[in-house]
Amino acid sequence: MPLKPQLVLCDLDGTLVDSVPDLAYSIDQTMLVLGLPARGEEAVRHWVGNGLQNLVARALCNDMHGNADPELLAKALPIYMSIYRQHTSERSHVYDGVVEGLDYLKQCSELKLGCVTNKADQFTQVLLKDMGLSGYFDLVISGDTLPEKKPHPLPLLHAAEYFGVKPQHCLMIGDSKSDVQAARAAGFHIICTSYGYNHGEDIRNYHPDYVIDSFVELKQLITCR
Repeated sequence: MPLKPQLVLCDLDGTLVDSVPDLAYSIDQTMLVLGLPARGEEAVRHWVGNGLQNLVARALCNDMHGNADPELLAKALPIYMSIYRQHTSERSHVYDGVVEGLDYLKQCSELKLGCVTNKADQFTQVLLKDMGLSGYFDLVISGDTLPEKKPHPLPLLHAAEYFGVKPQHCLMIGDSKSDVQAARAAGFHIICTSYGYNHGEDIRNYHPDYVIDSFVELKQLITCR
């Protein structure tokens, strides 16, 4: 059954943009500065999705579930942020079909569009601008905008309140279990991409309402009012 949302929120990394090439480059350069081995793009793809600090901690341990030494993490974070600030969008690219899908949503006159990501705001704004996506969104909520980030429902509920839309009339589009968990906790509908970053797991295991291979498919799933 087609959805008729009044508000659609989109995740950024792994949903709209493949940003791992820049993230992996910055991680490997950070490891080099610290005298540690490069981790590589494949490993970083499994680690992305829970914010900058978690990504760096996982890289330091070379383990998704490792506990980084607090002193080493405190040293590594500013190094990583400095490198990534200079290389936020050099290698990243918008996924095929995203622009066409966003164009469709944008022409729905009564539909509001927002971006909700766990990425720090200083990087979110640059990436959206450099990828030519800034103009699509009426609101951007980053990982450091509010006291909580996904999978906590606060960012989604904040967006719904901002636009004056009830959660049952809202839709989240993401790529990870954090997106599904946040959407379910907030009372949103949830569509997930089959691509993106979900720590190597099939997103279907988390039972989103729909799974799409391309944003082009939103034309069949979302009906303009």
